[in-house]
Amino acid sequence: MRVAAVIPARFQSSRFPGKPLAMIAGRTMIERVYRQAEAAHCFTRVIVATDDPRIRDEVIAFGGIAEMTDNKIISGTERVWAVAERLDIDAVVNVQGDEPLIPPALVREVALALEREPVVSAARFNDSYDDFLSRHVVKVACDGRERALYFSRAPIPFADAGAFSGFRQHIGIYGYVKEALRTFTSVAAPELERREGLEQLRFLFLGLPIRMVMTDFVAHGVDIPADIERIERLIRS
Repeated sequence: MRVAAVIPARFQSSRFPGKPLAMIAGRTMIERVYRQAEAAHCFTRVIVATDDPRIRDEVIAFGGIAEMTDNKIISGTERVWAVAERLDIDAVVNVQGDEPLIPPALVREVALALEREPVVSAARFNDSYDDFLSRHVVKVACDGRERALYFSRAPIPFADAGAFSGFRQHIGIYGYVKEALRTFTSVAAPELERREGLEQLRFLFLGLPIRMVMTDFVAHGVDIPADIERIERLIRS
């Protein structure tokens, strides 16, 4: 199977403009993400999909591949498709551009799972009750074959504090066979997706199963400038 990695990298961000070009321990964030994807050693190519020539130029400068996409695209999935639809590939992995510590082993596992499943993502076990209640932490409930039943910002499956024993926290990496991604981008967001603010619910709405890869990886995404220092501490340690 021919699989590409596409890293969506948008310049504008309400909380951190120019985030992909932020320096993290001597390298830009976009280079760090790119190198992690490369280290998975399972892709025909790794491509940054961007809307800004400054990001494109940085990727070219460190020896990577970048493609320009329409700056009117807001969704990372739509930006991935804008590149993937032109490629002679069978599948694509969407590696989030603000996860500079994403493990190559997890990226590879998601890519290899596409041999058997049309859509793949990841989750980890989390035993924090505060996270369970937080709307900013996305939860996933799965069936007996590790396929997603539902994603929500609400606490699922329900448990009060006395009965709580942990939950599955969604990790934002996605793999799709090309036809599944084509189907996704051909329809408008359904009500469930709009209400939860979670794109992956569109796949479930369309009847496309999502296989969840379980991982120990704790996501360390960069949302605001203060997150850079936290990531640098993790790299030093």
